[in-house]
Amino acid sequence: MVDKYIVAIDLGASSGRVMLSCYQQKNQKITLEEIHRFSNGFKEIGNNFCWDLFYLEQQILIGLNKIIQQNIKIDSIGIDTWGVDYVLLDKNGQVVGSTYSYRDHRTDNVMSLVQSDLGIETIYQKTGIQFLTFNTLYQLKAMMIEHPAWLSQVTDLVMIPDYLIYRLTGQLNREYTNATTTQLVNVATQDWDDDLLNYLGVPRKWFGEISQPGNQVGTWQTPKGDQIPVIAIASHDTASAVIAAPITDQNSAYLCSGTWSLMGVESKQPFTGQQALNANITNEGGVDGHYRVLKNIMGLWLFQRICAENEIKDISSIIQLAEQEPPFAYIINPNDSRFLNPQSMTETVKQVCLETYGHAPERLSQLVRCVFDSLAHLYRDVIRELAMITNEKINTLHIVGGGCQNTFLNQLCADFCQLNVTAGPIESSALGNVGYQLISLGYIKNVKTLRQIIAQNFDTKYYYPNNI
Repeated sequence: MVDKYIVAIDLGASSGRVMLSCYQQKNQKITLEEIHRFSNGFKEIGNNFCWDLFYLEQQILIGLNKIIQQNIKIDSIGIDTWGVDYVLLDKNGQVVGSTYSYRDHRTDNVMSLVQSDLGIETIYQKTGIQFLTFNTLYQLKAMMIEHPAWLSQVTDLVMIPDYLIYRLTGQLNREYTNATTTQLVNVATQDWDDDLLNYLGVPRKWFGEISQPGNQVGTWQTPKGDQIPVIAIASHDTASAVIAAPITDQNSAYLCSGTWSLMGVESKQPFTGQQALNANITNEGGVDGHYRVLKNIMGLWLFQRICAENEIKDISSIIQLAEQEPPFAYIINPNDSRFLNPQSMTETVKQVCLETYGHAPERLSQLVRCVFDSLAHLYRDVIRELAMITNEKINTLHIVGGGCQNTFLNQLCADFCQLNVTAGPIESSALGNVGYQLISLGYIKNVKTLRQIIAQNFDTKYYYPNNI
């Protein structure tokens, strides 16, 4: 049987990759090769932080053309990215205004305004989505306050992966898993909530019809004239990562570990009651009728920023030094809004410690230890919240994504949460992207089978809890 070549375009907030996968259906062997990697990050335009869409599109085409130049026949292409950020288009398909990053400060005080207008309980019962200052709901409210003139120019709103698919195919699509991150989709109907759109004063026609993942949106024409199917997979990178996680039962939780930490469980039903609201749990859309009941945690962003600010190149060495520091000397809340995009993460963490303890870490290794201990502390709290809300005991935590390579944090997680922990696959978003394309094309039966195939082809490490 002919090998299938699948391309996963996997974009994160700090880097992007064009990945090539080869799937041999006969022996269920799947490989993943990085063809093109490029940096990503917001840029300052005036007082705002924005994405460079042209740059992202060009990097994607560079990666695709590298594959074409190898005379490889691509069977399909899929794109996954982060959530909440959107692109506005006019009637000619041209971008209107700036494409803001979720770390832009224009929404700093908007969430409280919207909550006051609509009521926290009303918003949560409608959407089941965690309250985060940068949700699309608040971004659009800020836009209507600052740029009401755009209203007459815009004909379409699309999320980032849908925009990039549009640029490849010329066809518009609104994929479900990414749409749910907007806090504008009704959790019961799985459609845009008209009351929220009316409150914002934006036309319903901007948003189009939501489609479930797995449909072929259109084709990309190669420089040689070939037409390659482009499939709208579960385009929120967390949704793709969860597809690749080795989840086996309802007693398993996942942790997608990277710039953000997304910790949650799969569920056939959403949880929008008072307990879930109090815990600020989100119910994002998944595949096959599942919800991703999870919590967004500001993850390794704090560590990454500290390393960048202090020009730390040897990541493994600073982690080893942190491991030797006294445990739990400083605990902060990684989700403190002050850590979203401060001028200096180093100084902000020190300041929060100073306010809490009356003194602050002096060595960088102490600062890093503070971040890791604080993440483990928050992971434990979220595990307890998930177990309480779902009424299911959680026995195993599956850590996937780039952060699963941090063996110290993995062991901390096992120890502090008192759970068995598995780590891997590292490239979970790309593998989930590839896997759902193969499911859509009919080469793999379902997600359960896909997870078994991924587990057979990619290494998993195990961590067991010690007493602390």
